[in-house]
Amino acid sequence: MMKSNKWFLLMMFALVLVLTACGPDRPESGEKSSGEGSTGSSEEGSEPEKPEVLNVWLDGENQVEVYGEIFEKYEEETGIAVEFTEVGMTDQLEQLSLDAPAGQGPDLYQQPHDMIGSAYLQGLGMELDQSEFELDAFNENALEAFTYEGSLMGVPFAVEAAALYYNKDLIDEAPQTVEELESIMEEYTDESNNEYGLLMEATNFYFSYPLLFSGDEQIFGQEEDGSYNSEDLRVATDGVIDQATRMQEWFQAGYLSENVTGDVLDGLFTDGKAPIAMTGPWKLSDYSEALGDSLGTATLPKLHGETMTPFMGVKGWMISEYTENEYWSKDLLKFMTNAESSKLVTEGLMETVPRSDVENSNELLRVFNEQAENANPMPNIPEMAQVWEPMGDALIFISNGDDPREVLEEAKSQIQTDIDSASGGQDSEE
Repeated sequence: MMKSNKWFLLMMFALVLVLTACGPDRPESGEKSSGEGSTGSSEEGSEPEKPEVLNVWLDGENQVEVYGEIFEKYEEETGIAVEFTEVGMTDQLEQLSLDAPAGQGPDLYQQPHDMIGSAYLQGLGMELDQSEFELDAFNENALEAFTYEGSLMGVPFAVEAAALYYNKDLIDEAPQTVEELESIMEEYTDESNNEYGLLMEATNFYFSYPLLFSGDEQIFGQEEDGSYNSEDLRVATDGVIDQATRMQEWFQAGYLSENVTGDVLDGLFTDGKAPIAMTGPWKLSDYSEALGDSLGTATLPKLHGETMTPFMGVKGWMISEYTENEYWSKDLLKFMTNAESSKLVTEGLMETVPRSDVENSNELLRVFNEQAENANPMPNIPEMAQVWEPMGDALIFISNGDDPREVLEEAKSQIQTDIDSASGGQDSEE
């Protein structure tokens, strides 16, 4: 997760206000689409006229290959062609904000779940009625991640959570507890030779989150309905400070280094310079090619008897609020995320799909499914954008020996200031 630029976020917040004002009218809460014509939900037993084409934005050549096959199957079944355009996922929301009001853009696009709040506020994502979709087989955490203010904003197609890779030529099995992990770090770390027991991007808050917020710790407090309270910041509780202090001890011992970036991590691990690397499933293909049968994967070790909980990122398909083919867009969305299509996604893209009825034949990848069951979705409220930079800075200060309590208190203050600035000083509760 890249750090956010404060000025960029302020400008984007202003853009959100403008787009919200000029976006398409949403039904009032509890009100359903009329179902008239070809755009809305149809009456039971009837279907609106089929469009000749539906448009989807895909992210990269691998998706083109896999979803191209899925789209061919859909056209065979329905007679509706699916045309696609390659647009990077991180660019899709901004591009949609420009294209959709001008009558262009896709019927379906994809987003990471932590951006659905922004999509909602900009009027770019259609709220879905859960009763229209068969969701029993889906990971509940993944569905929760794609729910904003009580509305399902999309259907997940992949979940991502960091876990452990390990080199079987160096250790027989992965550590089961943090104490065992510390023993491995002590044995294998020689910082002067770029050798580490554990490789991780330790000053990247995304990866350090499970070391800081495992157990009952959380970034924002949550209400009874599960919604986040952005005014209840919990980044400087005693529990987080204690865990930050342990991280600082690891930095001081040389077990962790702020110089280990993603590229450095990849190079050292594939060169056999460390027995363990902590990162995500997106590295599996490269690591498998480099290490072959020597590669193993494992869930994160236990801390105080409980498995550490990393961030869970969820990628999902959303329907543009501006689509002129609501019924058939929903039909395609169901097809793209059904068990058969999800099987193609997990095998072709090596994605951890959030369906319990899809068997993952890759033993190494299956571990990441297990870890995702024990992970916390990144908060999907817009205020989360203000958390990354101060917490990343805090980790750098902690790595340099500054007092963890003072550092985290300062980070908390900065996050709240940034949230207030981004909202124009308005109270978050309306």
